[in-house]
This record gives sequence, structure tokens and C-alpha cells, in this order.
Amino acid sequence: MALTYDRALSQLHAWTNTESLLKHARAVEIVMRAAAPKYGGTDADAEIWAIAGLLHDADYEQWPDEHPRQIVDWLREQGEEETAYAVSFHRTAWRLPPKTTMDKCLLACDELAGFVIACCLVRPEGIATLEPKSVKKKLKDKAFAAKVDRQVIQQGVELLGVDAADHIRFVIDALKPYAEELGIAGSGNRDAVAQ
Repeated sequence: MALTYDRALSQLHAWTNTESLLKHARAVEIVMRAAAPKYGGTDADAEIWAIAGLLHDADYEQWPDEHPRQIVDWLREQGEEETAYAVSFHRTAWRLPPKTTMDKCLLACDELAGFVIACCLVRPEGIATLEPKSVKKKLKDKAFAAKVDRQVIQQGVELLGVDAADHIRFVIDALKPYAEELGIAGSGNRDAVAQ
């Protein structure tokens, strides 16, 4: 792989300034790095999967109407066709077929990681005591984190061929060690949620 993590991170920061988008990129990177061995098996390159998660929305802030065309083009210029395709596939409006497990995982992890974080932000304990049943209950509440596309979460889980509760548990467990960094450890988040 020609593209290094540091180069990918530099590109993300060149195009993205919003703290919430940077945290989302980091969260999806974390989950994708954990997903590589779980869903991709021993041949999956965790670094490539992590970079796909890190960069999937890198162009959203500057080019929301074109997203993800700019980052896909940039990835192709770097010779990262597999990653470029995964990022393309996560844009469901393009209606591309999945080619790899990484494609399916990015779809299954992107919206769900964002939703899990939203769930953590309204809990005094943050992610520490979050359970899949709580996440599933919140998914049914269309007013909660209304911008999260529930259909995309369902589609991703179905494409992976996994149980929804098991996949939610996987995402929670992947994010938990990074709770402080992501601002989902609890207690300190109450003021931010109240605003």
C-alpha cells in the first residue's frame, strides 16, 4: 500500500476542520481497524480498512453536494483503488454493488458508529454501560439523531450477514477503549448535550 496513515490523516485535516466530523472520521477509523480481522479474516489489511474509515467523509465539509467524489478521485490518484471503491460504495445513492467485505463493512460501520456516539452523548455514563438493546430502542425513535439513515444501518448489517445486536455490540466494544478521546466517556458530556 502506497498511502500511509500519516498521509491520509494529513489529507483529512487539509479538507476537514469541524471537530464533530474529525471525531466521526476517527470513530469510523477505529471501528474499521477492529472490523478487519473480525469480518475480513487473516488476509484483511487493518491499515487499509482504517484508512477507508478515516477518509470516507474527508471531502464532505468542503464539497457536500459532490461527496464523496473528491476523496474518491484523490484516493485513485494515490493508486488506492480498493479504498476508493469502498468509499464510493458507502454513498448508497450511487447504487454500486459491493465488491469486497471492506465495502460492506464501511457501510455497516459508518452510520452505526455515529449513532452509537449519539447514544453515548445523552447518557451520564457515556459508553461505559451502553448495551445493544438501548441502541436498538433509540434506532426506533426517528426523532433521535434524525440525520442518521436507519435504512443504511440495516442494509449494512444485512450485507454483512450478521445479527444486528451482535454488530452493535462489536461497534460499542471497538469504541469503548477510546471513550475519552472521542468524548463519550460520560459525565463531562452532559454540558455539551444540554447546549
